[in-house]
Amino acid sequence: MKNIGNENSVLRGEISEQGEEKMIAKVQSYALAGLEGVPVTVETDISRGLPSYEMVGLPDAAVKESKERVRSAIKNSVLEFPAHKITVNLAPAYVRKEGSAFDLPIAISLLLAYGALRAEVGKTVFLGELALNGELRPVTGVLPALISARDKGYTDFIVPKANEREAGYIHGIRVYAPASLRETVDHLSGLKPLSPVPAAEFSSQERDGKKIYDLSFVKGQPVAKRALEVAAAGGHNILFVGPPGSGKTMLARALPSILPDLSFDEALQITKIHSVAGTLGEEGIVTQRPFRTPHHTATTVSLCGGGNKTVHPGEISLAHGGVLFLDELPEYNRSALEALRQPLEDGVITVSRSSGTVTYPASFMLCASMNPCPCGNYGSAQRRCTCLPNDIRRYRARISGPLLDRIDIQVEVDGVDYDALVSRVSEEPSSAVKARADAARKIQRERFEGTRAVTNSEMGERELREYCQLSEECEEILKEAFKRLHLSARARSRILKVARTIADLGYCEEIAPEHLYEAISYRTYGAETGEELL
Repeated sequence: MKNIGNENSVLRGEISEQGEEKMIAKVQSYALAGLEGVPVTVETDISRGLPSYEMVGLPDAAVKESKERVRSAIKNSVLEFPAHKITVNLAPAYVRKEGSAFDLPIAISLLLAYGALRAEVGKTVFLGELALNGELRPVTGVLPALISARDKGYTDFIVPKANEREAGYIHGIRVYAPASLRETVDHLSGLKPLSPVPAAEFSSQERDGKKIYDLSFVKGQPVAKRALEVAAAGGHNILFVGPPGSGKTMLARALPSILPDLSFDEALQITKIHSVAGTLGEEGIVTQRPFRTPHHTATTVSLCGGGNKTVHPGEISLAHGGVLFLDELPEYNRSALEALRQPLEDGVITVSRSSGTVTYPASFMLCASMNPCPCGNYGSAQRRCTCLPNDIRRYRARISGPLLDRIDIQVEVDGVDYDALVSRVSEEPSSAVKARADAARKIQRERFEGTRAVTNSEMGERELREYCQLSEECEEILKEAFKRLHLSARARSRILKVARTIADLGYCEEIAPEHLYEAISYRTYGAETGEELL
């Protein structure tokens, strides 16, 4: 093997006061705290004494088990495992080390300390799990770890072969992706150098078979389709209320098809979340906006994120940049639904556990559907409702007023008659609707340039005062609606945001009465009095 001196990485031949020769090596790796990487230095000390193998530095069970994986991987890679006293320290000691990504840096550090490998690794970060035969297995969280390390000045990275596509999207660094420990050693020693992973080019183009729902599949429902277009154009939350079989689910599943394409920065942010969660596909990067559909039995932890020790991202974080679809909204646990209120306002979710506090992004579009009553036929022109008024009230009461307040668009849909279902008249495809939504989004990007807002739904009070000024006529319309519908201050702001989006879709600089009327029409659900239910 080629010998390359490295004072920073390997300190061999130190003589202690007792005359004992000590061999010490340091290798750099990274742990994760949420979506941020935390530098971890793997220090290995080999000294004379009875053979032992100790690991310190607050490792979890998976890291402690790496001792045996590393031992077998070294032996099965035709390398010598030292029969000495071995101490491995994962510094800093106050950071909890979790997962199997420390296998490779521990093995390299051990080989360096023992003298089986001489190489310069001062600016190299190692991540990877070892199989017993020395093969490298993929690990989670590679993308956020590499981005954090790059920002700290590290230039070279060694990750498992299975993670190379994910790592290839980080530009400005050199990534090497060996398939085994032996390949890693041969590369570092200069015996068989590896070529860097070529930089990957991002494309948000739709892949075959990924998008199966199109708005053209939905027959009729012009009001609901219009509401969906407004929601996509302004990033607004939307609720469909209607009887079973009215097309609520199909409308919701078609929503991603009219949302704007992902930018590279958006894709990286979303990919970081899915990389940590272990839900990243073979592409190595997320190319389409997420569409998450948790079952109504989902717990608060599964929605918001958490865990016993490691705080994992929940469904609302996995939906970041995309859509969270909650079908049959009243069937979800009340506490789980109420937990959505803060993320819907702030766009982030902070989860606190005994192991620490983690903040994950949670800027998503909430798309929900529900029946108007337990039997599903209340208000239907085609079917008779069999529910008692108290049953209807209890059913609707499962959705709290504060949560309903945060849903900008609430549209009621009815069943489609038979003639409309069998009609051969072509419905407007998603591509046409998406073109209009993209044009409205472009207006918003130009409007909010230099601010934290990206869409109309993200406007704060300052933006509302500046971009949602109303004429005297519009003020009177909104004032009357405020009184008749018993709206809250938050509901008034939401109406203004939706009206602004409707005006953008019409290329209008000012909010006109017709824009305001349409926005108000999307807030009428739940405005019935008790007498109207009798």
